[in-house]
Amino acid sequence: MPVSHPTVYEPLTEQGAISLAVRLGLFPEGTPLACREIGDGNLNLVFRVVDQQTKKGIIVKQALPYAKVVGESWPLTLKRAVIESNALRTFASYVPQYVPKVYYSDESLAITVMEDLSHLQIARKGLIEGKTYPLLSQHIGEFIAKTSFYTSDFGMNQQEKKQLAQSFVNPELCKITEDLVFTDPFFNHETNNFEDELRDDVKALWNDDKLRLEVAKLKRKFLTEGDALIHGDLHTGSIFASDEETKIIDPEFAFYGPFGFDIGQFFANLLLNALSRPEQQQEPLFAHIDKTWDVFATIFSDLWRTHNVEPYAKTEGLLEDVLHHTFIDAIGFAGCEVIRRTIGLAHVADLDGIEDKEERLQAKRYALRLGRSLILQRETLSSTKEIRSLFAQTVLAATN
Repeated sequence: MPVSHPTVYEPLTEQGAISLAVRLGLFPEGTPLACREIGDGNLNLVFRVVDQQTKKGIIVKQALPYAKVVGESWPLTLKRAVIESNALRTFASYVPQYVPKVYYSDESLAITVMEDLSHLQIARKGLIEGKTYPLLSQHIGEFIAKTSFYTSDFGMNQQEKKQLAQSFVNPELCKITEDLVFTDPFFNHETNNFEDELRDDVKALWNDDKLRLEVAKLKRKFLTEGDALIHGDLHTGSIFASDEETKIIDPEFAFYGPFGFDIGQFFANLLLNALSRPEQQQEPLFAHIDKTWDVFATIFSDLWRTHNVEPYAKTEGLLEDVLHHTFIDAIGFAGCEVIRRTIGLAHVADLDGIEDKEERLQAKRYALRLGRSLILQRETLSSTKEIRSLFAQTVLAATN
């Protein structure tokens, strides 16, 4: 449906979002509409346009040409809006139940109009409140398994995969991950953000040459391994959830990357939430880690055996090798994410929201030690059950 609109980029207002919804015909003519800007992220404007009578709505998301968390001194490409809408559509072709529907996108205005998910809650917020979301790991494991397999050389024609990968070249957003996840937290960089009381712990980390070497290896994997189309920023703040439903949002960091990256990001954010809880309330987080990997490995393996297009797929040991390295990488990526969310530019409310200062500082010290252990010991772990032991050992060692 052709829609007239401005061709020069300008940030939307609440009234502008309403006007767009009217032009697109997304509500019956004459519907009384209200709009509110609800974005709380670092990179975008997000508007909810709602029918005041039925309370049904849509979401209008617009990329900003800079990072909100820093300001106009940190310019960003608007192409990420196209990356996001195309990623949502690609994911929807394999797992439509786990992503919002995209109704409209506009590259020149960096706008995506999509399904309203306000009946759900951001998973991070719910987990901080103590909710467990019993199906979260089942759904995330299936989402990662299917999108990873079907967009890889095993699940699609290799030439078609190369063409798809070209459409998801995303250098500007990848640069953010390269810097903020894999580089800056491990050096004395101006983007780092942490309490003065942690300075000795942070300096020890910066001077840890053994750790730096392993992080350099993980960064190289992120830079060079284009296994599949990945979300690229799959933390609990990029997931809407309820006890029955899960929706993954915000894939503007999507690109062709390592199989283990999204898994590691998700693991890390579950572990960060576990660090914010009393010991007796941590089990649901570890259970989610176990379930995510079990579901991912099971579904990926089933697809491998039934839908593989690679002639070597039936070669004994190849599937096991792929899963083994995916698991190892996921653990290492998780360690990097735990550290960067503790002392890097962008923190998480799980830790920063701990009201008691001493408890907050202690949780962050545990996080730094845990992240280091995950990175250095990733090749010695053979199952997610061992993550629990490593978690316990880290805390125990810190208290002795």
